[in-house]
Amino acid sequence: MLTAGNINDITVAADLVRAIGPFRRLIADRGYDADYLRNLIKSRNAEPVIPSTTSRRKPIPYDKRTYKQRNRVERMWCRLKDWRRIATRYDKLARNYLSAAFIAATVSYWLN
Repeated sequence: MLTAGNINDITVAADLVRAIGPFRRLIADRGYDADYLRNLIKSRNAEPVIPSTTSRRKPIPYDKRTYKQRNRVERMWCRLKDWRRIATRYDKLARNYLSAAFIAATVSYWLN
């Protein structure tokens, strides 16, 4: 799913969770800390690994060891954003942007 740059990612998070196949854990950052999303993940028999926002009165515990694996995804996006075309999204069509992202990912993987 590709959203506009000015839309918060959590607005489509529930649709993405429903669209993916079975999973055991979902790792996300504080921006995805919402009760409805946590309940949706639990209803899929999976564990939400999401730290609580600072505005929660009673923080919800999470697996900190598993959360550290999120760093891999962050590094991948940083690598992809080295490609100006990906970082600024010049393409008007989602299919063209996705194609450029695939090419950038393939070249980045090949160079490593």
